[in-house]
Amino acid sequence: MSYQFPDNLNYADTHEYVLEENGFLKIGVSEFAIDQLGDIVFVELADQGSTLDKGKTFGTIESVKAVEEVYLPFSGEIVSVNNSVVDNPELLQNDPIGEGWLVILKPASKVSISDLMTSEEYKSKVVPN
Repeated sequence: MSYQFPDNLNYADTHEYVLEENGFLKIGVSEFAIDQLGDIVFVELADQGSTLDKGKTFGTIESVKAVEEVYLPFSGEIVSVNNSVVDNPELLQNDPIGEGWLVILKPASKVSISDLMTSEEYKSKVVPN
């Protein structure tokens, strides 16, 4: 399978992607990680308004193969939750980077997206040459 690694995304070691937009962070899970999970049957996300620390879980993704937790790459307040993905987990599977984003985070302090992997760095980590 050919995965997308858009240049405007940065990635955590735990396969979450981050898109910075106007001081907010849109967070989702990479196509690669979603493909590894297989058929997704259930998504649970933290509540809007939750304030969580970096590295804490903000949800779970359940597939026919496994249950995986998703982690915040930065501390902050969840200002938006993509309830469409909760209601229709196949959105996450079909379009993880577009319609399948998970939460929007208002960072607790100034963040440096460069602390995460670039698309190229992530691609070289997950896709064998």
